[in-house]
Amino acid sequence: MLKQTCLALAWLLSAPAWAQSEAAPALADVPDEVRIVGQLPGPGLWKISKGNNVLWVFATYGPLPAKMQWRSKQVETIVAKSQQFLAPPSSGTTVSVWTGIRLLPHVIGMRKNPGGAMLRDVVPSDVYARWLVLKAKYGISDAPEKERPIFAAETLYRAGLQQAGLLGGGNEVQNAIWGLVKKHKIKVMYSNVKLELTDPATTLKQFKKGSIDDAACFAKTIERLETDIDAMRVRANAWAKGDLAVIRSLDFADREGACNNAMESSAAVRDGLGFEDAKRRMRKLWLEAAENALANNTTTFAMLSLQSILKGDDMIAALQAKGYTVEAPE
Repeated sequence: MLKQTCLALAWLLSAPAWAQSEAAPALADVPDEVRIVGQLPGPGLWKISKGNNVLWVFATYGPLPAKMQWRSKQVETIVAKSQQFLAPPSSGTTVSVWTGIRLLPHVIGMRKNPGGAMLRDVVPSDVYARWLVLKAKYGISDAPEKERPIFAAETLYRAGLQQAGLLGGGNEVQNAIWGLVKKHKIKVMYSNVKLELTDPATTLKQFKKGSIDDAACFAKTIERLETDIDAMRVRANAWAKGDLAVIRSLDFADREGACNNAMESSAAVRDGLGFEDAKRRMRKLWLEAAENALANNTTTFAMLSLQSILKGDDMIAALQAKGYTVEAPE
């Protein structure tokens, strides 16, 4: 959801810090378990069925090992024979080129704390001390010292992933699947929610002047880098090999949830984009599309986040509650 928020605020946030990096990380100090070279399939597919009609769901995940090459013959075979592809739920807004140009003066300084405050002024002293330790460890410049905690946190997180030999997301896998969909000319069903940015200039000004409750995002990021790097390595390796038992045994540190909440609860996002209801609407649209596909298609393919699936409160669980047969991969 954080990525979707960022897309909706592309002009507002001026090249968001949390955009995932695709640069190859340095691997000098990376343990062997994340040096995965060669083609690996990722996890098996969730099978959701109604009679003879089947919806296959592939679980995406990130961060992933930097040198992993993904390929799944099972996915290739099922996509090739699918009548539809259900795209992941998403939200966004559009700003015309001319509007974007006119907004540029308002974009300058969006990442900085209001009133010229420094990072040390807006986060607890003990958390700031831990930030300094990790900042030195990952070789981060002084630039984030002037930024809001949520932006400084993302800079730190990306640096930590890079040093650990992990990519920032699973975009390469998702792009490969989209490539298969395009290659086989599969009809795509979207569950997109359009967010109306009715007064971009006012929203930008409100964001620059307003506060964000992002202390939890900052603290959770530091906590995850202090305690969860090893688990992230193991989890990424397990995803690559399709070992869901290992993944289920590891808790997901809720850094992303804290950072999502910080952005979504800010007045500029809440009032300027009406984001509060977007998740409910996206969920509703995707479930409607899934039920329609199960009623009319012999084979349908979809992608959803692995983390959302394992929470047990996602769309797959909702379909199971409606009476559809759900089989998880072994």
